[in-house]
Amino acid sequence: MEDENPTSVNEKELMEYYGYSGTFGNFRMKMKFLRSWILHSIAYSCPHSETTAKIQRLRGVKIGKNCHFSAYVQLDLIYPHLVSIGNNVTFGSNVIVFAHTNPAANLFLKNGEFPRKVAEVKIKSGAVLFPGSIVTAGVTIGENSIISVGSVVTKDVPDYCVVVGNPGRVIKKIDH
Repeated sequence: MEDENPTSVNEKELMEYYGYSGTFGNFRMKMKFLRSWILHSIAYSCPHSETTAKIQRLRGVKIGKNCHFSAYVQLDLIYPHLVSIGNNVTFGSNVIVFAHTNPAANLFLKNGEFPRKVAEVKIKSGAVLFPGSIVTAGVTIGENSIISVGSVVTKDVPDYCVVVGNPGRVIKKIDH
C-alpha cells in the first residue's frame, strides 16, 4: 500500500463516484472538472453578486433567489451539485463551503480512520455567513442563522441561531 500513488487512488474514487470508467471516462471526468474550475475562477472574483450566482448554478450549485455573494466565495470544486442554498442567503468574502473532506496525499489516513467523506451541505433561507467562515461536508445551516466571522462549522446549526468560533458553537438563539 505504501507504494500506491495517492493521485491514482483519488482519481479512482472520483471515477467511481461519477460513474466513469476507462481512458475516455477519465478524459470526460477531467474535462468536467476543468469546466467547473474555469466557471468557479470567474465566479470567485466576480464583483457582481447576481452574475456569481448564475455562474455557480452553471457549475451545478443549487441556489435560491435573492442571494448575495461577496467576492472570493469558494463553493466545493469537486462536488458543486451537493451544495444547496436557500433564498436570501448572504455570503461574506472568503467564505468556503466544502461538500467533501479528503486526506488526498496521505494514504495511511485515507485508508484508515479518515476516508474521503462526501456529503450534501444545505444552507437554509435567510442564513448569513460572515467573512472567512468555513462550512464542512454534511452540515446544514439553519434558517435565518448567523455564522460569525472566521467560524468553522462542523455540525448542523439549528434555525435562528448565532454561531461563533472554531469549532463553531451556538452562543445565542435569535428571537422570532
